[in-house]
Amino acid sequence: MLPERFLERMKIQLGEEYEAFLQSLERPRAVALRFNPLKGDRPELPFVGQPVPWEPEGFYYDPASRPGLHVFHEAGVYYLQEASAMSPVYLLDPQPGERVCDLCAAPGGKTTQIAGRMMGEGFLLCNEINPKRAKILSRNIERMAVANALVTNEHPENLAKRFPGSFDKVLIDAPCSGEGMFRKEEAAVTDWSEETVAMCARRQAEILHSGAQMVRPGGRLVYSTCTFAPEEDELAVAAFLETHPEFEPETIETPWFVPVEKGGHRMWPHKLLGEGHFAAVLRKKGDEEAAYTRSGDGKLPKEWVSFAKELGIRLPEGKPLLFGQSLYWAPAGMPELARLKVLRPGLELGTVKKDRFEPAHALALWLKTCSNTQDYPADSPEIEKYIHGDVVPSEKKGWCLVTAGGYAIGWGKGDGRVLKNHYPKGLRR
Repeated sequence: MLPERFLERMKIQLGEEYEAFLQSLERPRAVALRFNPLKGDRPELPFVGQPVPWEPEGFYYDPASRPGLHVFHEAGVYYLQEASAMSPVYLLDPQPGERVCDLCAAPGGKTTQIAGRMMGEGFLLCNEINPKRAKILSRNIERMAVANALVTNEHPENLAKRFPGSFDKVLIDAPCSGEGMFRKEEAAVTDWSEETVAMCARRQAEILHSGAQMVRPGGRLVYSTCTFAPEEDELAVAAFLETHPEFEPETIETPWFVPVEKGGHRMWPHKLLGEGHFAAVLRKKGDEEAAYTRSGDGKLPKEWVSFAKELGIRLPEGKPLLFGQSLYWAPAGMPELARLKVLRPGLELGTVKKDRFEPAHALALWLKTCSNTQDYPADSPEIEKYIHGDVVPSEKKGWCLVTAGGYAIGWGKGDGRVLKNHYPKGLRR
């Protein structure tokens, strides 16, 4: 049962389309996934169907197939993501080499979508204010083989003070009342109230103000929600533009979005295969390069140099960074990290232990291949054993990259007969 006050407002908001809207909420929802270009070519999968029009890597899938249980999901080959939720990144249009910020990034769907568009080039700051959700974000950054991201757990206001005018593009997928998710999540219905809408609008105004300070002149800010409430959507954008005259709205013409005032774009569930979504494109006037301070360069330990040479691993442009006991490879544009709550500063390479190097799971997922690789078919008993944490047969010796159907899944260490399993215990089935 949908909230009565919500239905009353939607009847006024939609007019003659109201009945079609109600009927769409009775239909089974469409489910989608997005392939990860950072893992290479897309595999042919029987459960993948028609493409999502606004995302080149997005496809609808058969909901009975449960692709979240497939080994390719663990390998980061794809991300399960609601189709309409893919649209804000389409409007953001991130490019390789840019500096991009996803200010409200957990659980990581839009952040990893941005990373796929950037193809490992440039700098991506992804932030989440909630500590538990920030950890989920960090795990998804690892799973999806993203090497050029800094994951932080900060209040947006703190980041605005730290990084004024530092980004070409900023995405704010703001916490909202979730009206567009009523068909997907029962909790969105039970938690809804007019007070919640008002509370969300106040919080969104604060986040928008912080995000605006981080955009360079000439840069783009995309604000999005998964709600229909005007107070959180076009009215929120209108209020922002009144207090931020340095921004102007942009309208992107497409067949999928219904344009509304102040650069707003709506997606309605009765007009497409997806849930409800809103996004506004705002451009900061002027034209200047992003301003930032880079962190200093470090030195790679000899243990890593030896390990990388033996396996033929070549890193992209960047610099080493010791973070706790772990060695990371930070993107070239990594800023100074002092006084920041950091969860992941780039690609985790591994740790030095008693004059030897032990590679990280993140490094395995990032690699497409190396000079010592053991591949098994994705549906093989060997892969099933591997993700359970068991040893698997192999003639390989030393550190070995284990791949499933050609996609890296983790590390093993061989003695010429079997591979000792180094799949993380927390991920084992």
